[in-house]
Amino acid sequence: MDVEPNLLGEYLRARRELVTPEQVGIPVVGTRRVPGLRREEVAMLAGISAEYYLRLEQGRDRNPSAQVLQSIARVLQLDDEGYLLGLGTPQPKRARKRYRRETVPPSSARFVASLPFPAFIEGRYLDVLVANDLARALSPRLVVGGNRLRDVFLDAAERDLFPNWERAAEALVAGFRRSIGGDIDDPRVIELVGELCIASPQFARIWARHDVAERRGASMVFTHPQVGELRVDREKLGVSGTEGMMLVVYHAEPGSESAEKLALLAMASLEPAAQPSRPLRSVD
Repeated sequence: MDVEPNLLGEYLRARRELVTPEQVGIPVVGTRRVPGLRREEVAMLAGISAEYYLRLEQGRDRNPSAQVLQSIARVLQLDDEGYLLGLGTPQPKRARKRYRRETVPPSSARFVASLPFPAFIEGRYLDVLVANDLARALSPRLVVGGNRLRDVFLDAAERDLFPNWERAAEALVAGFRRSIGGDIDDPRVIELVGELCIASPQFARIWARHDVAERRGASMVFTHPQVGELRVDREKLGVSGTEGMMLVVYHAEPGSESAEKLALLAMASLEPAAQPSRPLRSVD
């Protein structure tokens, strides 16, 4: 008999351990044996009993009210209380998931190909599903079959070029968690998370934090072997009619030197054998 995963309890425990007593106004006296807040401290600050909060973490109560979860979210200083509310909502029993390959709508694929900017479509697992020629010219990693998580955690050359690698990696993992929601039994999620936890201690540590955030754009700096440094903005826009696909577009400020360089790349029709470009570097 399968044991129902305790997603709510795991999330509460992980987030509780990230909040210090000082952050919530609790004076520290002596040595504390646990990282972050104690269960009874969360319960006190949320206005619920310690026994009830213990039942939540242990998975003995999986149907708390929205008011209780909102109070706990405030104590744990969550930016996205909607994720916690979702974990606390009873879900109907489902048959074991079977991996379904993501297919980009043909019209969306044509749109990406027609854009005068580097663009690609990212799936809910952060796989590169479609990429236009300019995206491939901008970065050799932006090709169908690539995965953004693998790029960041397993590509040493790329990691060395991130000035704020830890911050960029945390944001990427938090966006991935938001994308998959409670579907941790998805075969693709199991495969990808398992691979990365084994291959990257950094990923395993960040994954254990249970950070959750929207997949957002950012300002980027890119060093290209033919046109030099590019400063661009990266947009992430949902693809309608799909489950979690995002259109990712890089563009520069009109009239800027970087915009002129992007235009040169667009006109150059770079050959596949051209010298590969260097990875993107986040500056946010």
